[in-house]
Amino acid sequence: MHKNQVAKDAPIDLWIVLSCHSAIALGTLFGGWRIVKTMGQKITKLRPFEGFCAETAGAVTLFVATHFGIPVSTTHTITGSIIGAGARKGVSAVKWGVTTKIFWAWILTIPVSALIGAAIYSLFLVIL
Repeated sequence: MHKNQVAKDAPIDLWIVLSCHSAIALGTLFGGWRIVKTMGQKITKLRPFEGFCAETAGAVTLFVATHFGIPVSTTHTITGSIIGAGARKGVSAVKWGVTTKIFWAWILTIPVSALIGAAIYSLFLVIL
């Protein structure tokens, strides 16, 4: 086995687990409220009944996707549900400029994250 390879069943080092926990916590701390505000106020104005319908639709979508083994994002499903509940009141009830920005963020997230992951991996190969 090469020095940089790890056995398939090797345990994950604690520092890696704690680093991931920290990254998620910091992301939530610094960006979480912005996401909550965007979802709850900026896409469309939802009344409690509409919010209930959007949450139920998101949950049903997640259950069906899980049943079929389809990996989906909870944020993506609830965003789609909120857009659907808002669009039910009329297409003009949804702020499409906000949703377009969200869609572009989703499209760019995967390749940008992949590049950052590759860069960090390369950095660690050099350091270790």
